[in-house]
Amino acid sequence: MRSIISWNVNGIRAVEKKGFVEWLLGSGADVVCIQETKANPAQLSEQLLSPQGGGTAYKSFWSSAQKAGYSGTAIYSKDEPDRVSTMGVEAFDAEGRVCTAYYGTLAVISAYFPNSQDGGKRLDYKLAFCDAMFGYCRSLVADGYNIVLCGDYNIAHKPIDLANPAANEGNAGYLPEERAWMDSFTAGGFTDTFRRFCQEPAQYTWWSYRTRARERNIGWRIDYQCVNDAFAASVQSSEILSGVTGSDHCPIRLVLA
Repeated sequence: MRSIISWNVNGIRAVEKKGFVEWLLGSGADVVCIQETKANPAQLSEQLLSPQGGGTAYKSFWSSAQKAGYSGTAIYSKDEPDRVSTMGVEAFDAEGRVCTAYYGTLAVISAYFPNSQDGGKRLDYKLAFCDAMFGYCRSLVADGYNIVLCGDYNIAHKPIDLANPAANEGNAGYLPEERAWMDSFTAGGFTDTFRRFCQEPAQYTWWSYRTRARERNIGWRIDYQCVNDAFAASVQSSEILSGVTGSDHCPIRLVLA
């Protein structure tokens, strides 16, 4: 396995109408992690469930929310994983927050971190998820796995990671508690792969649909592919695919040596 892509599609059925399957089949990725599917498999077309064409085929695996049209994660894989699991925590599995595929000693996680919402209404839930994810990743590493934690973390870590940090100090996704968690995560054994290769500003993965934000590149970098530190040297590249449209997020791609 070499290429792993992650993308918050903001509705898998909506993005299907914008050429998602064609994009997927042409992506060259071995694994594609999807967030915010807003669907369960029973609602999806055969081409979304088992995309194939041009000599390429993917299997799909889903972790859907109990609430209709909400949250949800998925993984598309060219190869059959050894197994697929959720986080195993009911409060988060009920919202389809995690889907993990295992390949030998590699665990690829598709995660949709909660939004802390205006006024921090879900901040406690968000931080509980963050803490559970930290423990989940450490447990996998302790069990001998290398991990790639792909997904929409709903956190801009540092001022470089959003266009207007000062104006967003009290806003969801840039709250002090959220940034502090990212500090502890990256100091506690996990690497933000993108920043290993790029220290440039104005590199974003999400733009509001309002005020032509994407056109003006007024965005946030809230999508990540983090790995355990011992695995970081195996990452050949980590990049933002900002030219891919169809969602308010763009995909990100990691390539393993």
